[in-house]
Amino acid sequence: MGDRDFRKIGIEDAGFLVLVLLVTLAFVWLSLPFFGAILWGVVTAIVFAPVYRWLVFRLRGHRNTSAGLTILLILAVVIVPAILVAVSLVQEAATLYAKFQSGQINLAAMFADLRHALPGWARRVLDYWGLRDFNGVQRAVGGFISAGLQNIAAQALVVGQGALSFFASLSVMLYLTYFLLRDGKTLGRQIKSAVPLRPSLRDALVEHFVVVVRATMKGTVVVAIVQGLVGGIIFGLLGVEGALLWGLLMGFFSLVPAVGTAIVWIPVSLYLLVTGSVWQGVVLAGCGVFIIGMIDNILRPILVGQDTRMPDFVVLIATLAGIELFGLNGFIVGPVIAALFIAVWKIVAEQRAGVPDLT
Repeated sequence: MGDRDFRKIGIEDAGFLVLVLLVTLAFVWLSLPFFGAILWGVVTAIVFAPVYRWLVFRLRGHRNTSAGLTILLILAVVIVPAILVAVSLVQEAATLYAKFQSGQINLAAMFADLRHALPGWARRVLDYWGLRDFNGVQRAVGGFISAGLQNIAAQALVVGQGALSFFASLSVMLYLTYFLLRDGKTLGRQIKSAVPLRPSLRDALVEHFVVVVRATMKGTVVVAIVQGLVGGIIFGLLGVEGALLWGLLMGFFSLVPAVGTAIVWIPVSLYLLVTGSVWQGVVLAGCGVFIIGMIDNILRPILVGQDTRMPDFVVLIATLAGIELFGLNGFIVGPVIAALFIAVWKIVAEQRAGVPDLT
C-alpha cells in the first residue's frame, strides 16, 4: 500500500475511526465504577516508581520480586495507617456525637462564655449578624455540627455494607499498581506509539503529566499529612477535645491553596484565649505560626523544587473545582488537568513562535 493510500481517508477509514472512538468510550464507561481505584493505581505507580527501580537494581533485575516488595511497602506505610486512622476517626466522631446528645458538650453555653468574654464592639458585630439569641445559635451551629458527627458516627453501624466495595477497589488499585510498576515502561511505549501526535509533542505531554502527578503528591499530600499529624498532636497535648478530627480538618484544608490550616487553628486559639485558657491559646497560636505554618514553607520547596510552576490562583481554582466534580480524587485530577492545559497552550505558543525544542 503506497503513501497515497495512507493519505486518503475513505469510508472504511472513517468507519474504523468511529469504531475506535466508540470502543474507547465504552471501555471508559465500563471503568467508571473503579475510576478512583484506577486513578490511585496510576498515581501510586508513578510516585513509587523510583523505589521499584532501586529494588530492581538491588535485586539484580528481579522485576516480579521488586514489584511485590514495593506493594508490601505501600501497604505498610500508606494503606494500613490510613485504615487505622479512619477507624479511629469514626470512633472519635461517635464519642463526640454521644457527648452532644447527652449534653456534655453544650454549644450554647460555650457560645455564651465566648460572647461574654468578647469586647463590646465584637458583641455588637455578633448582634448585627443576629447571633444574640443563644437558642438560635444552638439550633444553627449545634445542629450543623451534630448532623456532621452523626453522619460520620453512623458509618460505624453500616461499615460492613461498604466493606466489600472498599476492598474490591483497594484490590484493583494494588493489582493495577503491581503491573504498572512491573510493565510500566512496556505499556508506556505501546501507548505512546498509538497516540496520534508527533513524538516531540507526545513526549512533552507525557513528561509533564508525570512531573505534575509527582509534584502534586509530594508537595500537597505529604505536606497535608505532616501538617495534619503535627496539628493533631499539638491539639491532643493541649487537651483540646477531638484532636483527631481537628488534625484531619487541618490536613484537608492544607490541600486547598490560599486557605490552609490557619482556618482551623486560628478560631480554636481565639476561643481558648477569650474563654480563659490563655496559655493554651497562646501556645496553639505560636505552634500554628511557627510549626504548623512553617511545615508548608519548609517541606514544599524541598519536595517539589521547580517541578511545577502553576500560578497559585490556577492551583486554587483547579483544586476546588476538581474536589467539587470528583470528590477527594479531585485534588489530583484538578491540578493535573490545569497543568496539562497550560502545557498544551505553552506548546502551541512555542510552535507559533518557531521554537524547535518542544521538550
